[in-house]
Amino acid sequence: MFKIMKSLVCVLPVSFAFSANIPIPVRAADYNANKGIGLSAQWQDAGAVMTRGPDGQVIYLYGETQPTVVCSPLQLCEIQLQAGEVVRDVLVGDTVRWQIEPASSGSPQGQRISIIVKPFEAGLRTSMVITTSRRSYHINLQSRDTRYMARVAFNYPEDIRKHLDTINRRISDSVIPGAGIPAESLDFNFSMSGSARWKPARIYTDGTKTYIQFPQYLGSGDAPVLYLVSGGQNQIVNYRLNDTMMVVDHLIDQAILVSGVGRRQQKITIKRRG
Repeated sequence: MFKIMKSLVCVLPVSFAFSANIPIPVRAADYNANKGIGLSAQWQDAGAVMTRGPDGQVIYLYGETQPTVVCSPLQLCEIQLQAGEVVRDVLVGDTVRWQIEPASSGSPQGQRISIIVKPFEAGLRTSMVITTSRRSYHINLQSRDTRYMARVAFNYPEDIRKHLDTINRRISDSVIPGAGIPAESLDFNFSMSGSARWKPARIYTDGTKTYIQFPQYLGSGDAPVLYLVSGGQNQIVNYRLNDTMMVVDHLIDQAILVSGVGRRQQKITIKRRG
């Protein structure tokens, strides 16, 4: 019995020592670090879509990649920020061989801040972080002998979205209800005669259908009946009443809208001019 227990005592420390020497946490940390470096590099090394702006600006899309600004000794590079941004901090990896100064332009009400960058020699590489009241800029800095970027600025996704929203609103405002196309593509050359409380506000056609817009919603019992006038005869045609819009599946030359009977009858005559 003593021999068995002794052998067990000898075996257990060996097993424990073997388990304790497996560097699982270290391997996981290395894996995570390499993965993080790779993900960061994807953004840092992504190809940027750059455009030329006014006065020779090189314009980056903010957030698309880590922009590179190339400067030259004895020359000044201007990095222009968004109008109204307030700079909090400017941090540079190499503070010895790079000179960084803020500058401003515009009126106090519409002030715009620029960061002026100047390297003391060619062949340098470092990074710069600019924190503002709106965002953070992470920028690569390089210096070359003579060629450099005089002015760098940014386009901002939120400004692009606002601009697109403005354009879409203008398009939406120009689109006439019912037809769903801009007003310049429609023909409003119609005349109306007669009197009725539901007299249409306007009539127009897209060349295939005719749209009759009433000033207010008409229930099925209040809506007038439309007749096409052809050869002196009144003909019923297909149409749909959608809220305040009557959509007629024909190009109207002459028609009448009628509601009621006898002395209470109301009638509007429609004619297409030209």
